[in-house]
Amino acid sequence: SATRDLEAMDHVTRFHELFFNMAPNAATIQQNVDRALNLSDRSVYDYWSDLSEQGFYQRLVSANISQQFALDSVKVDMKTYPYGATTYGKLYLIRESNITAYDMVTSCRLVDVGRSKDNPHGLMLEQFRVESNEKLGTRKRN
Repeated sequence: SATRDLEAMDHVTRFHELFFNMAPNAATIQQNVDRALNLSDRSVYDYWSDLSEQGFYQRLVSANISQQFALDSVKVDMKTYPYGATTYGKLYLIRESNITAYDMVTSCRLVDVGRSKDNPHGLMLEQFRVESNEKLGTRKRN
């Protein structure tokens, strides 16, 4: 249905906002990641786990870096099931002195699951992959 298209797009958008928008605060990061994990499968947990082990989140906190995801577009193929989705956006690492921008493309599939308070659209994001995360450049902050 037409509303399912919108729900699928919103699910993917919400996931990216929760998973990639980060304040330099360990508790806030964990809270958002936990909420993102409610919308997704093991592939996201594994991706998060790899970043954690590499000290990525720890560096954000210790260096007081914020990360922001700006969505350009979400494409969802509702003709085949599981629904394939590709997300295009920019990722910004915001430091006191500068901002580094990345062009990010991710892909995943969506499967139907039961609706809940934690997952109101009743979709599970699976086979999550960062297809590209290309550095665009760094500029000084005013």
